[in-house]
Amino acid sequence: MILPARRAPRVRRPLAACVLAAALLASLAACGGPAPKAHPTHPTPSAPSRPPTLAPGPGGLTPVFHSAARARDKTVALTFDADMTADQGDRAASGEHFDNPELITTLRRLKVPSTVFMTGRWAEEYPAQARAIGRDPLFEVANHSYSHYAFTGDCYGLPTVAPDRMAADVERAFTAFRAAGVPDPMPYFRFPGGCYDQRALRALGATGVTAVQWDVVSGDAFATDADAVARQVLDGVRAGSVVVMHCTRSAAPVTEEAIRTIVPELRAKGFRFVKVSELIGSGPAGS
Repeated sequence: MILPARRAPRVRRPLAACVLAAALLASLAACGGPAPKAHPTHPTPSAPSRPPTLAPGPGGLTPVFHSAARARDKTVALTFDADMTADQGDRAASGEHFDNPELITTLRRLKVPSTVFMTGRWAEEYPAQARAIGRDPLFEVANHSYSHYAFTGDCYGLPTVAPDRMAADVERAFTAFRAAGVPDPMPYFRFPGGCYDQRALRALGATGVTAVQWDVVSGDAFATDADAVARQVLDGVRAGSVVVMHCTRSAAPVTEEAIRTIVPELRAKGFRFVKVSELIGSGPAGS
């Protein structure tokens, strides 16, 4: 049984001394109280730092990042395009998988920081996965357009976005990410198919994004040989490289298997995996 604590007896202090003291210190001294302690000064919280971006080009053109070509340390960014075009809803409804949760699980297990370039339509189709990726500090979510329509003509047969709708398409993707619960999508954009021209760079200038390309093509799109994909990546990676891969089971079915070879072999060679933001913020970039 726990007995109730006994109330401590009141100590009567000289009332006059407490009331008539002119200053707080004198009053507390007369009353036998402790001297007041200064409250610690807490520094004003600094505003969260903005993700690193590149300066706009001439005339406000959207800057383009390919790799940290002059990186001094052996860093490499693995990037994964979560592709889904605006008109593929029926295919997803019929059972086609544009996601790849096994790949994300493997990246987590291997502790590989990564950047996922996501279309807005993908985030709408897989909101729980988009939210989980976006809230995991291991990953960062970047913009791959809303519709995965091309921003130039003749881009691998993709439908095209009208020039006066390009900026709106990018902003619509950011809106879709936030609606899915992605709190802080990065101000990076990857052109569908990697296709862009001066007109597209000019159209996106007002969005403030940095376009992110790559210097290592994994060849995982529609590949069936995981070893060939892994060898292509391992042969191509240099310090500061950006590797383009995919996070879609239907279009890149062997990517997860290839990652299980790529990651340990690059680590054995002394490479450290980073997100795109770290490469962009590390210093001069290749363009």
